[in-house]
Order: sequence, then structure tokens, then C-alpha cells
Amino acid sequence: MTKIVQIYEGKAKKVYTTENPELYIVDYKDDATAFNGEKKGTILGKGVINNRVTNHLMKLLEKNYIPTHFVEELSERETLVKKVTIIPIEVIVRNIAAGSLSKRLGIPEGTKLSKTILEYCYKDDALGDPIINNYHIDALGLATPEELAIIAKYSFEINELLQNYLKDLYIELIDFKLEFGKTTDGKVILADEISPDTCRFWDSTTGEKLDKDRFRRDLGGIEDAYKEILKRLLGE
Repeated sequence: MTKIVQIYEGKAKKVYTTENPELYIVDYKDDATAFNGEKKGTILGKGVINNRVTNHLMKLLEKNYIPTHFVEELSERETLVKKVTIIPIEVIVRNIAAGSLSKRLGIPEGTKLSKTILEYCYKDDALGDPIINNYHIDALGLATPEELAIIAKYSFEINELLQNYLKDLYIELIDFKLEFGKTTDGKVILADEISPDTCRFWDSTTGEKLDKDRFRRDLGGIEDAYKEILKRLLGE
């Protein structure tokens, strides 16, 4: 399968058409951004790690009956995926208070939540991806109530599967972002990525941050943190 036309370039990935109209190639970059693109930089090797970690976790989810866009890993940075139309909603799954939730609600970072929280954001960089609820989603026609119910169901199931898997690797899943898309026949499936860019991973013993927060907060050791996630998940 070969790249034909680049149809998208985001903060972390490029997407290309292929000779098959139902399949795309995703190419992961080393570029790093934070705070809606206000902070920019490079994390060496990030693209390779995010590609491989995402594919590893997508395969795990597929085995547990969560449909994803994953088809085949083509190289260290490139993956063949199903063509989808991205639903313009970012789903934030929160198990432990951190980041913007702590700031907005005054909950100390690291506080375990009594229940998992799902938050929805309108996927629009120009607006800063504002938080929305199911009424906004319905009124704006971003997804039908039935589609949103599927998204919520999958999000909770993904959270449980990932938490159980990562627990054995001494990784605490604090929170993470998911995106979903619709295939040409209208099926809702998981898309985008699951990586240290989109998840907060903390070492469950030391509390050390093993994710993009090291870049956001200038904590140093960014590349080492990403490599540690790859090592624990894939043994490399």
C-alpha cells in the first residue's frame, strides 16, 4: 500500500490516501504541541513510539470487541487505517483528577474520583476545543443520541480494559482522550491514537509522570518517559 495524496496534517500526524479508497495511511510526526498549539517543540522518536503504542493498544481493544480503525502497521511511523469521517467530539475519560479538571473544579491533582467522568469537547482548534454536553451535541448535529450512546459505551469499556491491562505494568491511567469516526457505512469506531500524547500515564509506585505532561510542564526527561511506556508495553 502506498501514499498517494496528503489530505490532512495535524499537530502530531499526517494522513494520506492510498490506491484503496477505503484505506488511509497515517504517518506519525515528532512534533509536539501543548495548550492548543501555543507551545511547540519536538520530542525525538515520539512518532515511532506513539505509532507502535497506539497499534499495540488498538489490537488489544479489537480482541475485546471494540471496533477500531486499525488495519496494519506498515513501518515504525506508518499505519494503514480504515477511512472514517471523524466525529468532531473529543471524549475525555477521567479516573483521577489532573490537568484542567483540577484547575476548573479546584480538586487537588491526584485525587481519585468516586466515579469515572466522561467529558465532551467540541473538536475545533480555533475555539480552543470548548467543553460541551449532550444537548449541545444534539442541537449542533455533531452526533445523534444513538451515536453518542455508542461512544459513551465504548469509552467506558475502553477505560476498563486499559486500566486492567496497564495495572499489571505498574501504570496508572489517570485520564485520556478518545476520538471516534464513522465508516462509509455509518458504523461508529475508535479512531485517532492512544499514546503518551493523549493519555496521562503515572507510574503506580512512584507517581512519576510518563506522558506529555513532561513537555507541557517543562519537567524534563520527556524522551525517556515515552521510551519507558514503549518498554513496559512492548518490552522494548
